[in-house]
Amino acid sequence: MELNPTEIRPFRIDIPQDDLDDLKDRLARTRWPDELPGVGWTYGVPVDYLRGLAEHWRTSYDWRTHEAKLNEFAQFTTTIDGQNIHFLHVPSPEPDALPLIITHGWPGSVVEFMDIIGPLTDPRAHGGDPADAFHVIAPSMPGFGFSGPTRETGWDLSRIARTWAELMSRLGYTRYGAQGGDSGSVISPMLGRIDSEHVVGVHVNGGLGFPTGDPAELAGLNDAELARLRALQAQLQDGAGYAILQSTRPQTLGFGLADSPAGQLAWIVERFKEWTDPAAELPEDAVDLDVLLTNVSVYWLTGTATSSARLYKEGQASWGQQTERSEIPSGVAVFPGDFGIRPIAERDHNVVHWSEFDRGGHFPAMEVPDLLVGDVRTFFRGLGSGHVGS
Repeated sequence: MELNPTEIRPFRIDIPQDDLDDLKDRLARTRWPDELPGVGWTYGVPVDYLRGLAEHWRTSYDWRTHEAKLNEFAQFTTTIDGQNIHFLHVPSPEPDALPLIITHGWPGSVVEFMDIIGPLTDPRAHGGDPADAFHVIAPSMPGFGFSGPTRETGWDLSRIARTWAELMSRLGYTRYGAQGGDSGSVISPMLGRIDSEHVVGVHVNGGLGFPTGDPAELAGLNDAELARLRALQAQLQDGAGYAILQSTRPQTLGFGLADSPAGQLAWIVERFKEWTDPAAELPEDAVDLDVLLTNVSVYWLTGTATSSARLYKEGQASWGQQTERSEIPSGVAVFPGDFGIRPIAERDHNVVHWSEFDRGGHFPAMEVPDLLVGDVRTFFRGLGSGHVGS
């Protein structure tokens, strides 16, 4: 019998034990590179550091424990535009909750959201106001995790935004909000433009838009904004190698990442080192180590290192391109190390809410879930129409 492509199918994570045994075997047989003495992190991830992390992954980390935690959230798959789409769908016990679709980026996954889903869907049980409740929909991006690899070219950010609009329609939601970080901070505003009749507001963590290079655009920036701009320029000079590789030769990169879990671990953990709270010396000082390893494990166990990297190749042509202005109410939460600059955000977006925090980083759902949840609640509460969804 032919499957109905619009069908929504229940899904449960169940990784074969052979795959877990293979992971441990590969980690035990890692061929480690040499390194220069005394260079720390300046040449990349230090060998001794990664050895310790890999050994913990091999001998102490328990995937089954975290698999069970993920499976506490209702999960589904459906087919949209020929692509398998996996998503968490966690309705609120509050019947008037607002539907909220939340979008991760690279090198994240739905694992990022494990600590915010409960407070967002059931504020009453977490010391909050039940009027701030959301029905949460958290998809795995095409090519990522349990959405599986993409099978054709063309899966750029705008196509993903169109897919999210179809997903929300398929779920029967005619009025909803969007939230996202990293790639999600681009996809969510795109979704607002594409589905403006149904999106009531867009909240992002990080920032909206990038400088065009016009000196007039930078006139009048305050000291904090100028510091963020300098940090962005430094990142583009010294910290963008991963993006250049993924946007030009993702297939070549994929041979190493698909074959070596230690390589996959290093590739992701370096982003967490550089993008988490600058006050944290190591990634595990900013996020729970086993949750970080769960995120890495999702990439490894689903074999999606290459297909997730292709997102950069697909989107390269649109980098730095200005977009038409959106009048959808937008909110921004800026955490340390991110590059949110309000005058630049206001160039293309109707920014009605802006928050800046002194702790957290690029992965606030993992680092400071309380701050992110609070800001999302404040933004949507401030839209004035209440949280009545449909």
